[in-house]
Amino acid sequence: MKYTAPQRAALIIATIAAFITPFMSSAVNIALPAIGEEFSIDAMFLNWISTSFILASAMFLVPMGRLADMRGRKRVFIAGMAFYTAASFTAPLASGAAALVICRVVQGIGSAMTFGTALPILISAFPIERRGRVLGINVAAVYLGLSLGPFLGGIITRYLGWRFIFLATVPLGIAILILGPLYLKEEWGEARNERFDLKGSLVYGSGLAALMYGFSLLPSMSGIVLSTAGAAALIVFYKIEVSIASPVMNMELFRSNVVFAMSNAAALINYSATFASGFLLSLYLQYIKGMSPQVAGIVLVSQPAVMALISPLAGGLSDSIEPRIVASIGMGLTTLGLSPFILLDRGTPMGLIIAGLVVIGLGLALFSSPNTNAVMSSVESRHLGVASGTLGTMRLSGQMLSMGIAMLIFALVMGRVPISPEHYGQFLVSARSAFAVFTALCAAGIFMSLARGRVR
Repeated sequence: MKYTAPQRAALIIATIAAFITPFMSSAVNIALPAIGEEFSIDAMFLNWISTSFILASAMFLVPMGRLADMRGRKRVFIAGMAFYTAASFTAPLASGAAALVICRVVQGIGSAMTFGTALPILISAFPIERRGRVLGINVAAVYLGLSLGPFLGGIITRYLGWRFIFLATVPLGIAILILGPLYLKEEWGEARNERFDLKGSLVYGSGLAALMYGFSLLPSMSGIVLSTAGAAALIVFYKIEVSIASPVMNMELFRSNVVFAMSNAAALINYSATFASGFLLSLYLQYIKGMSPQVAGIVLVSQPAVMALISPLAGGLSDSIEPRIVASIGMGLTTLGLSPFILLDRGTPMGLIIAGLVVIGLGLALFSSPNTNAVMSSVESRHLGVASGTLGTMRLSGQMLSMGIAMLIFALVMGRVPISPEHYGQFLVSARSAFAVFTALCAAGIFMSLARGRVR
């Protein structure tokens, strides 16, 4: 299949960008025990090395997607990669956990700027009948990053130290900063004459941050107060958006576009049910099974490796078969793959763990590309940035919710204590409980996926 020069440039640059963030996230996850040991922090604070990045990304995705629709997607994309690369270069210099969290926040902002624009750039560069295939390639790059992250992250952590993980993506970021201005010739901004909704963006970002951070503090009173305040702020945000001419998030996309609304809801459920599984299994393999970071990474790579192999095929299928059919089958397989971990204990066979990860990987591959195709094909071109930002927000909110569920269960069962041999039993109870919740969520998501209706 032949592509034009601008199409090739857009695909290559967006694919490299799609690889960087998941590689970093999965590599950092495998290094969390080493980071916790060096900085002497408990499991609750250790969680913020991951969730600070997710929270910052979620806050900025929709506003940055909207800004890109108005000011030009290439411009916002390049600026975001500059932020991300600078933070990756600075993170190894962190002298404490708080400084590292700040670097992760800046990375999150840069990631929001690139993720909210990379998909719209691809959609703008390719005709609708070829979107599923290129989106499948893009998603495959995401999963390739997830595949290599634990493996290379384990090797880097063992032989060079966790700080070198952040430096690993700097050359790729610099390559994009050079190639992007040279080969991306268009700005792709179809909403140039509209005004940016600063008030709505501030209310949205603060409300989402309060809701997510509050959820991570549950069941404490501060967690209840923050979660309630965040939910109230999002209600205010909705009222603002329906009353102005140029909202940062067009609520009509949810109220009148069933495919858009249900596809985003399915994405939220899917990521809520699956993201923390890698976090939990990384801790399980290293603490309970006594594996080194390198060996644990090799085990965990089985899931994203399957996802990377199957995603292009799944994306292509969604060009000819209704996305809701392919995506719903994927959600069902993910449910099946999660279910064995409800019985996780010290003696769980490694074969069963790897088989569960492979089935989850197959399910996620069949879900993600078709679901992305459904979302991006359901809106007009002037809403592509907002659509991409909304889908990204569902992904990150789901990831944050997934980690929040895991941390809430940890808080209720273990409390704020290090994961040490005397607490291994409580850790296993926590992990089993979390996987039970995730399996139930994913099962409910099958029906949400089927309810979206037809794209074509």
